[in-house]
Amino acid sequence: MISMLSNDTRGVVAPALPGAGRLRPLGIDEVTITDGFWAQRQRVNATATIDHCDAWEQRVGWIDNFAAAAEGTVARTRTGREFSDSDVYKLVEAMAWEVARTGDPRLDARVEELAQMFERVQEPDGYLSTRYGRPGQEPRYSDLAWGHELYCYGHLIQAAVARLRSGRQDTLVRVALRAADHVCEAFGPDGIASVCGHPEIEVALVELYRATGERRYLDQARLFVERRGTGTLPDIEFGRAYYQDDVPVRDADVLRGHAVRALYLTAGVVDLAVETGDDDLLEVARRQYARTLARRTYLTGGMGSHHQDEAYGDDFELPPDRSYCETCAGVASVMVAWRLSLATGDLAWGDVVERTLYNVVATSPAADGRSFFYTNPLHKRVPGQEADADQVSPRALSRLRAPWFEVSCCPTNVARTFASLAGYVASADEQGVQLHQLVPCTVTTRVAGGDVRLEVATRYPEDGDVVVRVLEAPDGPWELSLRVPAWARGAATLDGVPVDGGVARVAGLRAGSTVRLALPVTVRVTLPDERVDAVRGSVAFERGPVVLCLESSDLPDGLQVDDVELVPGSPVQDRGPGARVRLRRVEHDERAWPYAASAAGAAAVPGSDERALASRGADVEADLVPYNTWANRGPSTMRIWVPAG
Repeated sequence: MISMLSNDTRGVVAPALPGAGRLRPLGIDEVTITDGFWAQRQRVNATATIDHCDAWEQRVGWIDNFAAAAEGTVARTRTGREFSDSDVYKLVEAMAWEVARTGDPRLDARVEELAQMFERVQEPDGYLSTRYGRPGQEPRYSDLAWGHELYCYGHLIQAAVARLRSGRQDTLVRVALRAADHVCEAFGPDGIASVCGHPEIEVALVELYRATGERRYLDQARLFVERRGTGTLPDIEFGRAYYQDDVPVRDADVLRGHAVRALYLTAGVVDLAVETGDDDLLEVARRQYARTLARRTYLTGGMGSHHQDEAYGDDFELPPDRSYCETCAGVASVMVAWRLSLATGDLAWGDVVERTLYNVVATSPAADGRSFFYTNPLHKRVPGQEADADQVSPRALSRLRAPWFEVSCCPTNVARTFASLAGYVASADEQGVQLHQLVPCTVTTRVAGGDVRLEVATRYPEDGDVVVRVLEAPDGPWELSLRVPAWARGAATLDGVPVDGGVARVAGLRAGSTVRLALPVTVRVTLPDERVDAVRGSVAFERGPVVLCLESSDLPDGLQVDDVELVPGSPVQDRGPGARVRLRRVEHDERAWPYAASAAGAAAVPGSDERALASRGADVEADLVPYNTWANRGPSTMRIWVPAG
C-alpha cells in the first residue's frame, strides 16, 4: 500500500497540485528555468509559438466561431472540427501560464478578451459550445461518443485553473465555474449516465476541486471514472477500447485504444485516487502505465503505433516506420509520469518525463517555434515535402513540420506545456527538496521550517556536470535529493563518491554549500528487446537522455538512410551533442520478386554475412544527430534504429 501524506499547496502556481501524496510540487513561482535547452524553448514559445497559434486560430476561424455563436450565425459559418473550441481553450491556457511565469500584460489582456467572447456564448445554465445546441445544429449531448463537448469543457477548466492558481478571479474563471456546475448538474447521479468519448474532463474536474475546494467537482470526476468501461458508448469499428469503454478502469491491466485518450484518463485516475485516498485505484493506474512503458512504448518515450485509430498496438508491436507517437500523447504521458512521481515519491518516474520531453515534445516544434510535427515517426523512408507556409495541413500527412493542421491539438499542447514547464522540475516534502529534472534553474521554497534557495548550474544534457549551490538553508536538518537517470546508475558520482541507486541524497547543507553531481553523458549503444520484431538486428544510439538518429542530410553522395548499415566492430565516436559512426553502403539488386533462396540451403540458417538481394559497398562515416533536431535542414530520410552489419 502507498501511504499518502497531506500536502499544503496553497498559493503554489503549478499545473498539477495534489492535495495528498508523498511529494508536493514546486510551482513556476518557486522554480525559474534560467538557461540552456529548456530556457531557449520557453523563450521561443513566448516570443513566437503562442502568437503563431493565436494568429492561425483567427485565420482558420476557430476564434471567430465564438463571435458567430454570439451573433446567431454560427450554424452557417462555423469552421473546424467538432472539438476546435478546445484548441482555443488550450491556447488560452498557454497564455495564462505565460502570464503567470512572466507577467506579460499583453497576453493578460488577450486572455480577458477571449474569455469575454466565451461568456457571450455561454447559455444561462452554463452550457458552452459553438458546435451544438443552437438552431440549425444538432442538440447538445446528442453524440457523446464523438461530439467532444465534455472534452472541450475539460480544456476550458484547465485554462481557468491556471488563472486561479496565479491569483486571478476573472471572467475566464467565472465562465469555467459555470460550465463545471452545469456538467455536475447534467451528468450527476440523477443526470445523463454516460461519459465523453474523449477523456479529459476527469483530470480537469479534479484540478478544479483542488483549486476551489468544491467537493462536487471531485465527486463528478469519480462518477465519470466509475462509468468508464460499462458500455455507455456505442461499439465502433475500432471497438470500445478505442475510447476506454471496453472494461472498467479497475479491471484493465494495460493502456489500450487511442493513446491520448488513454493517457488523459490515466492522469485523471491518478488524481482521483490521490484525492480520495484510494490506494488500490492508484496501484491500478501505476500498474497499467508501468506495463505500457515496458511493452508498448517507443525508445523516444512516444506512444501509439497505429495510424488509423491513433492507438496503441499489441505488446511489442512497435514498428519504427509506422510509429504514430502523437505529440499530444507525449504531453499526456508526461502528465501521468509526473503525477505518479508526486503520489509515490519515486523519482524514477522522472526518467519517463525526461525521455518524453527531450525526444517527443521537443521534437514537434521547429527551431523557430512556428511549425510542428503532429506525429513523430522513428523511421522516415522517403524525404518529406516542404509544407506550404500558408496552407492548413492534414494532421497525419508524412511531410516536414507544418505551420497548422486541420486538427491542431499538438501546437497548443506544446505551447501550454512549455509555458508551465518549470512546474515539472522540483518537489518538496517535510525532509527537503527533490530535483526531478536537471536543468539550469533557481529554486526558492520553504522546508523544515525555513527558507531554501538553490541555484542549479549545468549544460545538461550536453554534458553531465550538475552543480547545485545553496544560497539559503533552514537551521534545522533537511535533505537535497537529485534524480540519477537509470542509464547513469553505477557510473554517476556525487562530490566524487559513486552514487548507490537512482537518487543522490545529501544532508547537512548550509548556505554556501556546493553539491556536484557528475553523470557519464557520452554516446552509448542501445539494443531492442528481441520481442520487438520490427527492429530485430538493429541498434540505436543515445547520449544522456537524448535519442540520436541518422539523417540523410549527413550522408554523402545522395545516399538515403536505407542504403547503409553499421560496420561490425567499428568504434562509435562521441561528438557531443551527437556521435559519429562508420557505415557501409548496401547495394540492392532490382528483381521481380523481393525474396530469394538462401545459399546455405534448406537445412541451415544463413549467417549474418549473407544478404538476399544485396551486396556491400564502400565504407562511409556519418554523424548522428539528436532526434529532436531532425528535419530542420530540409527534406531528408531518417532512422533511429540502424541495421547492424
